[in-house]
Amino acid sequence: MREPEYVDIMADGTVKQLNPFTGTEVWTVAGRGNRPLGVKEHQPEAIDQSRAGAYCVFCERRYTDTPPEKARLVASSGPDWAADHAEPAPSGGAGEPAGPSGPASPIPDWPLHLLTGADDLYRTRAEFRRIPNLFEILSFDYWQANYGYQLPADLAAHSRRYVSTAEGRAHVERLLTAKLTAMASPPQGPFSDERLIEATGSFLGSGHDVIVARRHFTDNALDDSQLAGAGTLSPAEHRQFIRFSIEAMVDLYRRNRYARYVSVFQNWLKPAGASLDHLHKQLVAIDAHGAQYELALEALRENPEIFNERAVNYAAYKNLVIAENDFAVAFAGFGHRYPTVELFSKSEAPDPWNHEPAEVAGMADLLHALHAATGTAIPTNEEWHTRPADAKLPTPWRIMLKWRVSTLAGFEGATKIYLNTIDPYALRDLVVPKLFALRAEGRIAPAIRIATEASCRPNPLHYTANRGAPLF
Repeated sequence: MREPEYVDIMADGTVKQLNPFTGTEVWTVAGRGNRPLGVKEHQPEAIDQSRAGAYCVFCERRYTDTPPEKARLVASSGPDWAADHAEPAPSGGAGEPAGPSGPASPIPDWPLHLLTGADDLYRTRAEFRRIPNLFEILSFDYWQANYGYQLPADLAAHSRRYVSTAEGRAHVERLLTAKLTAMASPPQGPFSDERLIEATGSFLGSGHDVIVARRHFTDNALDDSQLAGAGTLSPAEHRQFIRFSIEAMVDLYRRNRYARYVSVFQNWLKPAGASLDHLHKQLVAIDAHGAQYELALEALRENPEIFNERAVNYAAYKNLVIAENDFAVAFAGFGHRYPTVELFSKSEAPDPWNHEPAEVAGMADLLHALHAATGTAIPTNEEWHTRPADAKLPTPWRIMLKWRVSTLAGFEGATKIYLNTIDPYALRDLVVPKLFALRAEGRIAPAIRIATEASCRPNPLHYTANRGAPLF
């Protein structure tokens, strides 16, 4: 049977789209696409330099305004630690032209500090911190009550150590008071040692973590429009950000045997759901696959190569490929409620933690370039899609970068047909020129092949090669 058309251009210019995995129907109606992006203009205001490093609770001078941290990544010293233009070495089997050879490790090891004590929080400067979410989606109590989950021994020991110091005790007391007050049950008296130890363990054991970047504004920023986003990091910093997030995913899976899926996402700016305009990712361990994967699983059972055939191949045939490198490919997605760039790993390993370092670096570089092309003024959701812990069928690691530039309304609710003012071709034409300019300026990895430079060879995804590979 012939595959349906997932992107159909009508005679009047209306573009009708169908998502091949979810069945979502999206129209870009001729004329409505000329409307301006649904992003409010911001009148920049001068930054109060006296608050440098303390603009919000995620900033580096306010470590104690967030729960006790699980880990931090500290930048290596020396002139070559950034290696902004180091290219990942191509791996065998990718079937793509090899780019410049890179260093032995495309993501150099930065010092990793685990379970920092309260009295050591300010002894090093964290480039990225992994902290529990103060208002978690699934709490430690959820896992304990429903599954009998127990706090791992090292986290239990750290909870006791943390509140044994005056700094740690004051830190947890303040956070616990703030959380209980926000939940309309303020404390009626002082906390016992056991209550504080229990609270620290609950923070550390919830399975809802936040990866926080150091900067709030870019270096040398003068006004508050110069926020530090994913695209303003250097390519080398962004590689560290992605690797640190992958390591956090693995840790959540390994610590909680009842976690079936770890959802990774990044909300940028308040219209996209961010509570703070400070760069951060979130990871949430849940006890279900989620509807998105269930739909993909049903399609995978019928056709294991569906991500090649209905995603990357189809995008190439429709001239929607935006960019690629030896390890990843990005295209303007179709059938999404919001303008979406889709990024797919070409790796034979379905799971990101089993990727070679060069493959992780390749994904990180292309994602960084897409963020840089998007800019910091557009609200975005970055959504990771990976194989769940108990799933055997392989899926490629893929990331959706969604521009939250429109608001769903009554028409969508009544018809389940979504109006997207930017069709895939318009999205491609917005992003591609910016990528060329960024590459010329040296702000993104130079080995990225843009638009017509991409090879667009059929079946570039190799995830089915390891069909029997274990998750860990």
